[in-house]
Amino acid sequence: PGAVVDVAYGSSGKFHTQIHEGAPFDLFFSADIGLPRELAESGLTASEVKPYAVGRIVLWSASLDATRMTLDSLADPQISRIAIANPKHAPYGKRAEEALRAAGLWEKVESKLVYGETIVQATQFVQTGNAQVGIIALSLASNPELAQKGGYWPIPDSLHQPLEQGFIITKRAENNALAARFADYMNSKPVRAVMTKYGFALPNEAAGK
Repeated sequence: PGAVVDVAYGSSGKFHTQIHEGAPFDLFFSADIGLPRELAESGLTASEVKPYAVGRIVLWSASLDATRMTLDSLADPQISRIAIANPKHAPYGKRAEEALRAAGLWEKVESKLVYGETIVQATQFVQTGNAQVGIIALSLASNPELAQKGGYWPIPDSLHQPLEQGFIITKRAENNALAARFADYMNSKPVRAVMTKYGFALPNEAAGK
């Protein structure tokens, strides 16, 4: 209580690179648990890698009824622009690409793709009409503002690698008491309730499925 936490939002891949280059972050939350694991292997962490959620991806549109769509719908000639996060550095974009490839659609829709630097930017492309549909995070599609527009269709988990998410305390925050308290707070009931509310599976639950 009373503590101030400054949050920087961006793609997991870019923050991973910045931490390697000495960026002054105390904690690193990644949508791909492999990135904090790599930092740990490089000796850049002061804690073990802690899983905190498993994400999901969905088709979402602000102008079309996405509840009636499937991935095959993206090949429709009437759909000309599809937003995803950049697969080169955004985990949600990587999973979108994996799903499209697994469904045999990548070559058919690649020319339609519009890349956001982050999953939030990809979602904004759909919100503003710069794309007709997007492959976005269920956590964003569950947001009340987005949920009332167009609906969403869950992409089967079997089409992509798990979106297991994790965090670490960085080496520079080794003696930072606030960072340690925040890390502990991530496993509290209020935080777990928020994660569940926005469509995340909790690590223990996901492992049991």
